[in-house]
Amino acid sequence: MAQARYSAAKARAQGRPGWTVTFRHPLRNDAKGKPGLKVRRGLGTSDADEADRLVAELNVILSDTSWWSAMKRDEAERRFSKIITAAFYDEIQAGRPDPWDVRESHIRLRDATEDYSRVIFVGTTGAGKTSLLRHVIGSDPDEDRFPSTSTAKTTVSDIEVVLADEPFSAVVTFFSEFWVQANLEDCIADACSAAWAKASPAKVADRFLNHRDQRFRLTYTLGSWEDEGAQISDDDWAFEENASPIAPGDDDIDEEERRTNASLLRAYVERIFAISGRATLTLSKELDEDVSKLAGPDLEAAQELFEERIQEDDDFDELVHDVMDSLRSKFDLLSKGALDLHPSGWPAKWTFECRERREFIEQIRWFSSNYAPQFGRLLTPLVDGIRILGPLFPTFTSTQPKLVLLDGQGLGHTPDSSASVTTHITRRFAEVDVILLVDNAQQPMQAASLSVIRAAATGGHQQKLAIAFTHFDQVKGVNLPGFAEKRAHVMASVTNGLANLKDVLGNSIIRTLERSVDRQCFMLGALDQPSGKLPKGVKGELERMLETFRQAIEPPPAPAASPVYHPDGLVLALQSAARGFRRPWSARLGLQPHENAYKEHWGRIKALNKRIATEIGTEYDSLKPVADLLARLSEEISRFLDNPASWHPRTPDEAEAEAALSSIRQQVYTDLHRIVERRLVQEHLDEWRAAYDLRGKNSTFGRAQEINAIFETGAPIASTVINSVAAEFILEMRRLVYQAIVANGGTLQTDDLG
Repeated sequence: MAQARYSAAKARAQGRPGWTVTFRHPLRNDAKGKPGLKVRRGLGTSDADEADRLVAELNVILSDTSWWSAMKRDEAERRFSKIITAAFYDEIQAGRPDPWDVRESHIRLRDATEDYSRVIFVGTTGAGKTSLLRHVIGSDPDEDRFPSTSTAKTTVSDIEVVLADEPFSAVVTFFSEFWVQANLEDCIADACSAAWAKASPAKVADRFLNHRDQRFRLTYTLGSWEDEGAQISDDDWAFEENASPIAPGDDDIDEEERRTNASLLRAYVERIFAISGRATLTLSKELDEDVSKLAGPDLEAAQELFEERIQEDDDFDELVHDVMDSLRSKFDLLSKGALDLHPSGWPAKWTFECRERREFIEQIRWFSSNYAPQFGRLLTPLVDGIRILGPLFPTFTSTQPKLVLLDGQGLGHTPDSSASVTTHITRRFAEVDVILLVDNAQQPMQAASLSVIRAAATGGHQQKLAIAFTHFDQVKGVNLPGFAEKRAHVMASVTNGLANLKDVLGNSIIRTLERSVDRQCFMLGALDQPSGKLPKGVKGELERMLETFRQAIEPPPAPAASPVYHPDGLVLALQSAARGFRRPWSARLGLQPHENAYKEHWGRIKALNKRIATEIGTEYDSLKPVADLLARLSEEISRFLDNPASWHPRTPDEAEAEAALSSIRQQVYTDLHRIVERRLVQEHLDEWRAAYDLRGKNSTFGRAQEINAIFETGAPIASTVINSVAAEFILEMRRLVYQAIVANGGTLQTDDLG
C-alpha cells in the first residue's frame, strides 16, 4: 500500500466555476528532489457530488502501487474516468520535447544549401543587439515595437527570424510548467523573506513580481503593484524636453481589468505576509527566541531554517498553484492563433499565420513585449522561444537578403574576461555562419565582450566572428574630430583587447583575428531611430554588414596540409583545465581561497543546486559550472592542438595552419558540450538532489562539500599517481580529441588509446 500522504482532495478552482483536485504525485519529484510533487488539476465539474466521486477514483490509484506505472494507463482508462487517468498518468509519460525541435517542426531554419546565412547576435545587456535586429528585419521602433527594447534585461527568450518572401508565420514555445513553478516558488520565498524583514507591502510585492535574476517578471503577466502611498511625480523625472504620457492603444488594459489584477495582487501579498508570520512564530518557538529580532550572522543562520518553514506551510503550495492558475488563465485572452496544450493543460506552443504585417506584429507582441500599458496580459515571462518567418526585410536597402537571425538573452556584465559564456549560446556556434558580437562603442571591449571572443576562438570559430559597435554617435572628444579618428579610437580598443587574450589564445589565433576583424567591424549609431532616419554613413555600414553575412556561406578552401600529433602533452592540458575549473569553484563554495574567486552567498549556491536537482537548468545567474569546465577544457585543448609534432605533406603558412586546426577545434568544442554536461550533471543527479536536501545546522558547509565531491569526480586533477577516476576522465578526453583530429584529416603517431 502507498504511504498515507498520497491522497487527493477537492478544492474550489480560483476565480472559476468548478472543482479541482490536489494531490502529491508519488512518481514526480518536488523541489527537494523527492517524490511527492504537489499537483492540481481541474475536474471539469461544478457539482460537489461528482467531484467527490472523481476524487475517490484518484484515491484508489494513489492507494495501490500496482497502478503506478505508465503501462497500466490503458487498464486505468477502462476502469476510471478519463479526467482522472489523465491527471495521474500524464505526469509520468514521456518527457517534454525540446522546444527547439518543436519550433523546427513548424518553421524550419534554412541554411547555406538554400543560400541562407545564419547569424547569431551576442552581446551584453543594453549593448543594443535587439535595436540592431530591428533594423535588419525592417521593424519600426514606434509602430512595431518588436522586438522589445529597454535598458534592462528585455530579451528573455530566444527570438529566431527567417527572412523570406512568404506569408507571415509564427510559432511560440513556452517554458515547462515545472520551470515556471520553480521560479514562482523562488519569488514567493523571496517575498516571504522581505515580509519577515518587515518590508513594506510595495517591497514585498516587488520581490514577488520580479525574480532575483531579473528575467522572470510576473509584473508583465499579473499586472503592476499600485502603491497608493507613493507621492513621486513622473513629471519630476521627465528628462526629455517634450515628455508626454503614452497615448492609450486599442489593446491596452482597461481600468476594470487593471483593478481586478490589482485586487488579486493585494490578496497574494496578504497571503505572503500571513505565511511569513506563521513561519516566524513556528521558528521562534523552535529556537526559543524571537527570530524577527535577529541580526548579522544569527539572522543568516536562521534564514535557511525560515525558508524551510515557509515551504512547509500549507498555504505555500496553495499559493503557488493559485498563481499558476492565474498565469494559465491569461492564455484564455488570446483571440487569434492556435494554442496547443500539453496533456496536463499547460501551454505547449502557439502558432499563427496571416498575410498582413500589422496584424502579425500585433499578435506576436503579446509574447515578447514589455509595454507597460499592457501589463497584466503579456505572456513574455512564460515564453521560451519565438520563431517567425515572413517578408521581414530591411528598409535601409533595396535588397532582400536571405538570412536566419538568432537573438537571445544578453550577457551579464562581468569584471573578468575569463567568465564563461552560457552554453545556451555557445552550443549554437557550430550551427551558424556568423557570430555577431554587438558591443558598445562608448566602452568597447569590456570583459564580457572579450569572453565571447575567447569562447569563439578556442572553439575554432574565430573566422565567423564579426563585431557591430553601437552608440558610435556617442563617441566624442576634442581629439576625435571625424569618422576616421573615432573609428581608429574604437579599433585601438579591439587591438588592445586581443593583446590581453594572447596568453590564452596563442599568437597564431590572435594574428588570425587581427587579419579578419578590421574588415568585419561595423560602426553603427542612432539605432533607436527608424531606418529611414539613419545617417548615410550608418546605412553604408549596415549594407557592408549584410554583404559580410552573405559571403560567410562561401565554402572555405581545402586545407593545404594536415597536422600530425603525438599524445604527449594532452594529459598536462587536461590537468591544467581541471585545476583551472576546480580551484575557483572551491573558493566559490567557501572551501579554500583563490586569488580571482570569492565565496558565494549560500543562497546562490542553493539556488544553483535547486535548478540542477530539479532538472530545470544547469546555471544560476553567473554560476555556470558546466560552461566553466567547457571553457577551461576547450582553452587547454586548443593550446595542445596549436602545437602538432609535424605537418603532412608540407609545413603550411600560418593562415593555412590555422584553417586546418579550426575544423578540429570546432568538433572538439561541439563534442565537449555534450560530455561536460553529462559528467557534471547527468551522471550525478542523485548526488545533486542529496546535496539540495541537506537541512539544518552545517547544511551550507555540507552542501558545499557534496558539490565539490561531484566536481572532483567530473573533472579530476591528475597527479603523479593516477587513480581510476582520473584515468577514466583522461581516456574519455583522449578519445574525444583523437577522434576529432582523425575526422578532420589529421593523424596520430600512435593509435593507443590507453
